[in-house]
Amino acid sequence: MTIKRLLRNPLGLFSSVVLALIVLLGLSSPFLAPHDPNEARLQLTNAPPLTGGYLLGGDQSGRDVLSRLMHATLGTLTASLVVLVVSLALGVTAGLVAGYFGGRFDTVGSWVSNTVMALPGFVLLIALYTVIGPSILIAMAIFGVLIAPSYYRLVRNLVLGVRQELYVDAAKVAGLSDARIVSRHVLRAVRAPVTVQSSFVLGAGIAIQAGLEFLGLGDPTSPSWGGMLQDAFNNIYIARLNVVWPALLITATTLCLVLLGNALRDVLQTGRAQAQPLRPKAVARLRAARPAPAESVAEAADALLSVRHLVVGYPTADAQVKTVVHGVSLDVRRGEILGLVGESGSGKSQTAFSVLGILPRDAVVLGGAITFDGLDLRDEKNLREVRGRRISYVPQEPMSNLDPSFTIGAQLGYGLRAVKDVGKAEARRELTELLGQVGIKDPRRVFDSYPHQISGGMAQRVLIAGAVAAGPDLIIADEPTTALDVTVQAEVLDLIRALQQERGMAMILVTHNFGVVADICDRVSVMRQGAVVETNDTLDLFRTPLDAYTKMLLNSMLDGSVTREPWTRSA
Repeated sequence: MTIKRLLRNPLGLFSSVVLALIVLLGLSSPFLAPHDPNEARLQLTNAPPLTGGYLLGGDQSGRDVLSRLMHATLGTLTASLVVLVVSLALGVTAGLVAGYFGGRFDTVGSWVSNTVMALPGFVLLIALYTVIGPSILIAMAIFGVLIAPSYYRLVRNLVLGVRQELYVDAAKVAGLSDARIVSRHVLRAVRAPVTVQSSFVLGAGIAIQAGLEFLGLGDPTSPSWGGMLQDAFNNIYIARLNVVWPALLITATTLCLVLLGNALRDVLQTGRAQAQPLRPKAVARLRAARPAPAESVAEAADALLSVRHLVVGYPTADAQVKTVVHGVSLDVRRGEILGLVGESGSGKSQTAFSVLGILPRDAVVLGGAITFDGLDLRDEKNLREVRGRRISYVPQEPMSNLDPSFTIGAQLGYGLRAVKDVGKAEARRELTELLGQVGIKDPRRVFDSYPHQISGGMAQRVLIAGAVAAGPDLIIADEPTTALDVTVQAEVLDLIRALQQERGMAMILVTHNFGVVADICDRVSVMRQGAVVETNDTLDLFRTPLDAYTKMLLNSMLDGSVTREPWTRSA
């Protein structure tokens, strides 16, 4: 499956084909090479291509360039594999042990790694030539030892983060041994970065081997890409074209290794085939092919926001489109709070994101209309005019929606000055007052604080203050109390209700909590599997729900009227 997904990637397919041809070129050299790599024909010295049976010409000694390239390919690839195997065996193994177990091994391993990385590798290989002689394989094994610390550092740092994950603790509790945890869980988590690093190591191995051969430190009796490059360079003024062939192979192999490593990383990280975004022409065809709505839903006369027959989908790996929002229609009147309720995956957030124009890049709006105070929000220009000014957004997970690099005041001030013509001093004054209005006791301190210096409940109040700062007509709140404690939830709901009544704003409250709906909403739209199944006033919906799904949701609430009896084992 991994190979199939890799070959669906254009870069993965291209690089795999080129590398397969290069490997085949080397493996077939003993059988398909037209001449012996060391056979010299003096009459063909520096012969141009297609001369005397020499397809790519002859070198300065009258030897066939193509035959030497084929035989050199096998030796060069073998040398680069030696570098990869040695560096992987040493670096990855040591990195896994140091990162997972830590302790003295981590201390000693880090010291050894830093020491080895401080050595000038290429210079050391040249110096060792007097000891090991013209043995490229031994030199490449030594280079693998020198490059192993790059794996060690990469894997160790990744494992330090992975070992804190809850699934690793769960594996320990389940009784798995450390070796099993490292091999099955930890190693799988670091395989994608290691794959990319391996592609660079293979390329570096080819470059180092070619560099040593180019300097004349290889075996002169065995052809190699670097040796051929040296011979051609020394003879460049007589047979210039001979430089091209080994240089082209070195460049193509290194480039394709990097491309293949990146494509393989994408496959391993996603674990499945990635869907590609649809092109505009394909989206237009899908929209044109959709049938018209079976029945038209009339727009409310006093609606501030009107959504009609909204359809949203996402491309799949097999070039199809999976629809997640099916013909949603709803209205939000001025000054009212509409609750958008349903279980997880019902399409609530997708509908809200469609109004805001912040759907993921691969999402496709297949049909429908979104109108805000007479403006068509499908027009990007209209959307930019109202978003942040007349339509604001309160997200869930408040701490992840504040940039840790900037103070609260800097972020709120930038947002306010982007939509209102005010100076820094005026923006600071307005925002400080607003922070006080949302229940922050020391607004000046919070204004100058960084996100990590405030609590989650206070961060949510900050986001609410930022949303109302521009004086919007509509606020879309996407589960604004989900990440908060129960007591803080109640305070935030009271704050939202008070601000909405004071400023006369309309609001869409996305939630899966009927308790929140009953506490704050005027009307409710219930969603299931991407469609609105029922819309009604809050009181009427709780008293007489019409749809069976709505009744099921209401019956699943704990209202305190029935207490379960303690379970006892039957005799």
